[in-house]
Amino acid sequence: MTSWVARVGGGWWSRADHRRWAGDALLWLVTAAPIGYAGVTPPHPGRDTMLTVCALLVLTAAVGVSRRWPVAAVVMAVLGSLLNGNFLFAIPVFSYLAGRRSAAATPAAVAFVALAAGGTVLNLGLLGAGAATWFLLASVLLFAGVFPWLVGRYRRQQQELIEAGRWHAEALVREERGAAERIRLRERARIAEEMHDSLGHDLSLIALRAAALEVAADLDPRHRVAAGELRASVATATERLHEIIGLLREEGGVSSTRPAEESVAELVDGAREAGMAVRLAATPDAAELPARVRHAAHRVVREALTNAARYAPGAAVDVRLTRAGDRIEVAVVNAPPPAGPLPGPPSHGSGLLALAERVRLAGGSLDAGPRPDGGFAVRAGLPVTGPIAVDSTGPADEPARVDPGRAAGPAAGGDRTGRAEPPEPPAEAERRLRDARRRVRRSLLAALGAPAGLALVLSLVYYPVATAGTVLDQATFDAMRVGTVRAELTGLPRRQLDRPAGTGPAGCEYYTDGNFPLAQPTWRLCFADGRLVSKERINQ
Repeated sequence: MTSWVARVGGGWWSRADHRRWAGDALLWLVTAAPIGYAGVTPPHPGRDTMLTVCALLVLTAAVGVSRRWPVAAVVMAVLGSLLNGNFLFAIPVFSYLAGRRSAAATPAAVAFVALAAGGTVLNLGLLGAGAATWFLLASVLLFAGVFPWLVGRYRRQQQELIEAGRWHAEALVREERGAAERIRLRERARIAEEMHDSLGHDLSLIALRAAALEVAADLDPRHRVAAGELRASVATATERLHEIIGLLREEGGVSSTRPAEESVAELVDGAREAGMAVRLAATPDAAELPARVRHAAHRVVREALTNAARYAPGAAVDVRLTRAGDRIEVAVVNAPPPAGPLPGPPSHGSGLLALAERVRLAGGSLDAGPRPDGGFAVRAGLPVTGPIAVDSTGPADEPARVDPGRAAGPAAGGDRTGRAEPPEPPAEAERRLRDARRRVRRSLLAALGAPAGLALVLSLVYYPVATAGTVLDQATFDAMRVGTVRAELTGLPRRQLDRPAGTGPAGCEYYTDGNFPLAQPTWRLCFADGRLVSKERINQ
């Protein structure tokens, strides 16, 4: 997606900056509308105008900090209700945004507890407000503050669940691509090895035969030239083969362990038939080897004979297989070439590198290098028993363990700012998804159950305080007779409820029948000159 930036006041504003500023402006307009409307509605006493201006300044500050410190914005909105009651419309908005924008729940929980405790001390202790007023304000904090915050937090957890699902899907895609890449690399390595072992060996023998034909004494000059051209063509084909093998082999690839079916003795016989002077010396027990050791020994001998035919034509070669206890020693030593090496490209060393890796995977060690007399020696020690050595790329028979980041390609993960992040393995993505689902379930239960539970707690706290000494039961009320002196009334509660706004004449007393949870006034008893003049039920 393309993005753009604009030069503003010496700085650069991106599209995201404009969206944030537009969102904050809209938030301010929505929350300021009730406060401003009450302030501009006549009459306009100076004190009210000043309070409105102060309230709008507090609201502006709350909007300004709502992204970085969303919980602080909620506290400012609640405290702003002391200046203007219309902040009641802003409290749920800021509470919801705090739930959406806050990663942790502890700061908001501490803030709500502090507000509840402070409001209780202020209203009941300092201002002397009644229990009904305290219950109303506590309910406002619960349903305008806590409940929207829980809803916002639930929405945040839902978004995290969606994000975790996306990460999980991407991890699965990366895993599938990684598996396909491992298969591809293994097949490329297998093809490269087959080409190197089979074609390289055969080409070396062809070059050896052509060289022998070229130096034959009784050969016609034209045929000698043709033999030289054949030898040169074989050398060129060998060089091209090495180039192709280099393209097929990639870092992290693992060679195939599928062996040649022929034995070392058959391999030596084939080299003799091609014109090489090869001598084989093997102890009787060297033939009875485990398959993996036999295959590794075969590879050592084949690679050494190929190199001798290519770089030391005509030289005598000694092949020795000696078993000592639980170890087999393989040695291939060639003498210096009588007429010098064949002209052609230099050795790349890739065959010996691959051979060393094969011997290491078989649990052995390889030593290869020139001899003081000008010849070349390849020696390998292989354990007859014991486990195969395994490196970080895994067993050769298994797919290579390729770094998911390299195998993922374009699907590799990154954060929303574009910074590259290490790809997440499927197991970790699965765990992230489970955790996100668990958090969403908890948030949903909290959003639905917490307000109801807190309301019940508030009612249980408010009810005993509001009804203490104010309950008048039905039987006592029925037994009261109009005209009775107040002092003679039996069962009259010791405390009255506050007079409901705008109801009843003066000189009346109000009591409740204990209705839960609000304990509203139920009975009205009116007195004149100390006598009961009327009684009635005002709340059904």
